[in-house]
Amino acid sequence: MIRAGRVDKVRTLADLAAQQGLSLGRYQVVKPYAEEGFPAPISSEGARTLLFDADQVDAYLLGAPVPELTSTDSDDDLLDRSEAAAELGVALTGWSAYKKRPALADHKVTVAGVEHWPRGIIRAYRDARDSRPATGGRPKNASDQIPRDQLLKLAAPLLDADPAITAARVTETLGVHRDTAQRALTHLRASRIADRLATDSTLTPQQAAAELGYPAGQVRTAVHQALTELRARAAGAYLATITAALHDAGLTDTPTAPDVEQTRDTLRAAVLLAPEAPAAALVWEDGEGWRTATRRLHPYTAPGSHPLLLGSTEPRPTDLLAALTT
Repeated sequence: MIRAGRVDKVRTLADLAAQQGLSLGRYQVVKPYAEEGFPAPISSEGARTLLFDADQVDAYLLGAPVPELTSTDSDDDLLDRSEAAAELGVALTGWSAYKKRPALADHKVTVAGVEHWPRGIIRAYRDARDSRPATGGRPKNASDQIPRDQLLKLAAPLLDADPAITAARVTETLGVHRDTAQRALTHLRASRIADRLATDSTLTPQQAAAELGYPAGQVRTAVHQALTELRARAAGAYLATITAALHDAGLTDTPTAPDVEQTRDTLRAAVLLAPEAPAAALVWEDGEGWRTATRRLHPYTAPGSHPLLLGSTEPRPTDLLAALTT
């Protein structure tokens, strides 16, 4: 491990070879670092990349007493993968999955090409995962104790700490109805599965869920929602180009894309048009394309709508503008 405050003292074999005027290849052949009395690596046993402490090596080469490094653990110590797995209490083979979880991945520190994590972050993750609430659960017929707009923010750290967390556990911890807890977990898992799929298109949704540590039995709905969310993100990007074109043409007062709504398996959105526009609003549905609406209030159900550009669900902005204004 790299003790707290000693990152700038880390030396690699290449550094030691250069210090002694040898090429790295030659240094690895003669292996002076394996001689008796040479300071032990600060990297964990069996590490693929050996790291050393500069003060210890310098003292050894000068024939001076080698200073001892502190044996007192600190939250600021940096642990490599073997040490992090041991601190967390998991097998080294399982660390590859754990390290991708946001609560750990966001704090990764790479030193001399080797991934490390602060001891304090590992401990906080472990304690959050292992903690058990003292409460006996949510009383029957009690209302939710947390406003719904705050629920996702509070549930997210619980999911970070324990990807296999259940709705019952969230209910015990946050004091919300079990159905509310389940919806929050499904939403969070779906969003993170979608994020993973967006960064690696070779993964299946099930593989992405497994990488995130989500049990297969808990993610059927989340997987479906993740795929829908990816469609909604793509639709949002398309709608942004349309809205920008309408705004530039003076046909809407709002330059930003509308929210994408989901009804069953259909995505839809409505763009409210300016008073001088040929229609009150434009409605888009992913399976149908664009149509006009005769009112701004409840445009989806407005009577007298008129389809635009039949046969094209995502026409170019110029084509849609032409169809609307001619």
